[in-house]
Amino acid sequence: MKRLTRMGLIGVFLVMVPAAALATNGDNLIGVGPISRAMGGVGIAAPQDAISAVFANPAAMCFGPYCPSTEVDFAGTLFMPEVKAEISGPFVGNNKADSDDSVYAIPAFGLSVPITGGLKPPDWRFGLAAYGVSGLGVDYRESHLDNPNAFGPGVPLASGTFTQLQIMRFAPAIGFQPNARWSLGLAPIVDYSNLDLGEGSSWNYGFGVQLGTIFKATDNIYLGLNYTSPQEVDYKNVADFDGDGNLDNLKLETPQELGFGTAYSVSRFLIEADVKWVNWGDAKGYKDFDWDDQWVFAVGAQFQPVSRLFVRAGYNYAKNPLKDNDGFQGASLTSVQGKTLPDYYFETFRVIGFPAIVEQHLTLGIGYEFSPRFAMNLGWMHAFQSSFKESGTDLTGSPVNLKSTLTENSFDFGLTFRF
Repeated sequence: MKRLTRMGLIGVFLVMVPAAALATNGDNLIGVGPISRAMGGVGIAAPQDAISAVFANPAAMCFGPYCPSTEVDFAGTLFMPEVKAEISGPFVGNNKADSDDSVYAIPAFGLSVPITGGLKPPDWRFGLAAYGVSGLGVDYRESHLDNPNAFGPGVPLASGTFTQLQIMRFAPAIGFQPNARWSLGLAPIVDYSNLDLGEGSSWNYGFGVQLGTIFKATDNIYLGLNYTSPQEVDYKNVADFDGDGNLDNLKLETPQELGFGTAYSVSRFLIEADVKWVNWGDAKGYKDFDWDDQWVFAVGAQFQPVSRLFVRAGYNYAKNPLKDNDGFQGASLTSVQGKTLPDYYFETFRVIGFPAIVEQHLTLGIGYEFSPRFAMNLGWMHAFQSSFKESGTDLTGSPVNLKSTLTENSFDFGLTFRF
């Protein structure tokens, strides 16, 4: 037990390292852990490790390859986004830049432990997961887009030339299996997050809850349902939106989600499919910057060609949530949480500064069980290049075009220990 406690504390400590500035489904990761991510982010009906059990559906702690034993997972993702932007027009000229390229490390930790015997229902299990769950950001400092005097002294070319959102989540969970075919799960959520808009940086907490259930319809078919409540965070003194010389607050709310999943398992083959509704359109901050709700579709498969070896693949699609405000009038004013700013800066902030625009993701992975107690998993994700562009007018009334382009790659690594 002391050994298990030490491993848990080490895992939580590692996850408190700042998470990446990234984007996949909006600004959410498609999944957490190398197995889920290698299978397109699925896991609502049949997650295959403790990390994705807590992340995707806490009820899954009672159905999985880790039952009835204890499982501890350590995982990490190397995330490599490539972001480009362009602002062009008769007055501003042609301004192009690549965001400062970086490789971001995102750690994750998961634990699933039996509370009762676990050999037959009714059964209780405890779970714990900590991970970087979402984020977004660009860095165009010292580029052609970072012109502080484009429209006159102290009147910059664009807002949003440096942005960084990081959200880390800590989720203890309880799973209950009343009979052989049904399980329920509950996970309180604590988010610890940071928003940095280049003028001020703020850390704060958000709180929510996750509920889930899984029903084993037959020996081969699993059905899962999961709901996650909104989590609001108030970031203090992050940007001077209205230009009055004082830094303003911004409330951002991780949106509520509702997801349904199904899985079919036979012999050495597993296929899963998930559908999720992400309510960006009613989430504070995101609705202020004109984001739409998002439907996420994911499918993944796992095949065991020989004993102990697992091969995985998946696909994930979600339409980019940014509304198209083509024809915007740059000198008009828009209100954001009680602060007014010109439409031109409103549009550059959301198009250039928060380009959550990728839609299609292809994933692959492999896993190997060295023994019944130890396994290693690897994964790769590619988000295909996607662009978003708008036309309108700048502060002078001259035509202007805005464009952002984003593509992503990531590599995942994980170690699993069972006791």
